[in-house]
Amino acid sequence: MKIDRFILPVLAVSTVLASCSAPKKLRESEARNARLDSLYKATTEKLRQCDEDAARAAANYKDRIQNMTEKQQALQTNNTQMLEHLKELSVISSSQAESIKKSLDNIGAKDAYIKDLQGAIARKDSLNMQLVLNLKGAIGNLDDKDINIKVEKGVVYIDISDKLLFKSGSYDVTDRAKDVLGKVAKVLLNQPDIEFMVEGHTDNVPYRPNVLLDNWDLSVKRATSVVRILQNQYGIPPARMTAAGRSEFVPVSSNDTPEGKAANRRTRIVILPQLDQFFKLLEKPGN
Repeated sequence: MKIDRFILPVLAVSTVLASCSAPKKLRESEARNARLDSLYKATTEKLRQCDEDAARAAANYKDRIQNMTEKQQALQTNNTQMLEHLKELSVISSSQAESIKKSLDNIGAKDAYIKDLQGAIARKDSLNMQLVLNLKGAIGNLDDKDINIKVEKGVVYIDISDKLLFKSGSYDVTDRAKDVLGKVAKVLLNQPDIEFMVEGHTDNVPYRPNVLLDNWDLSVKRATSVVRILQNQYGIPPARMTAAGRSEFVPVSSNDTPEGKAANRRTRIVILPQLDQFFKLLEKPGN
């Protein structure tokens, strides 16, 4: 029949095509399986490495925890032993411990207080140095043997020799001395907050009594003579000044030589520190 002759070739072609495609799909499946197997092996290896890393980390963490625990126990044991030792020795009482605690609490306040004191001292030193420079500038190139300006322990001293101010054994101020005192007074007038003391000093040669009794009288009389000139001729307020006599008992040199005696015969102007500022600072901790 014609139909059979037509169907048979079609079936033959289909069979051939099916036989050709089967190996191709098989190869594709095998390749996919190979890739999956490789991925599985790689994933399994990474999982194993992660497990190993996690185990090492856990062991390390456990060791650190153990180490820290041992240190904490050792510290606690040490502290307990120290406390027991202190109790046995009675090193500090409870009141002393409380006092120490309060002292530690006040450290910050005391540090600030000390800084305030240091600042005040620094300002005072700066003012004193400026005062010395002003005095030396006002007086000029006067021989240091006749007048000396210095700072000792935060106090300014102006030493004026006896031969410049007075005649021997006298308390009358010379004309040359009045010129020097005028220059000193000009600087002091520009510092209205400063108070000062005028001290008379002598050597150890006994004073021959007449109107005055001794070197005490002479030293005081010389101081008051200088104070009167500063007040009456140069207008320094008397409330800022103090007159004092030191006689022969505060020498700056030995009285065994004429030069030493000459150095000891002097009038000293002492610039007094402004103690009220320091007293105010001293009150701060109590406040």
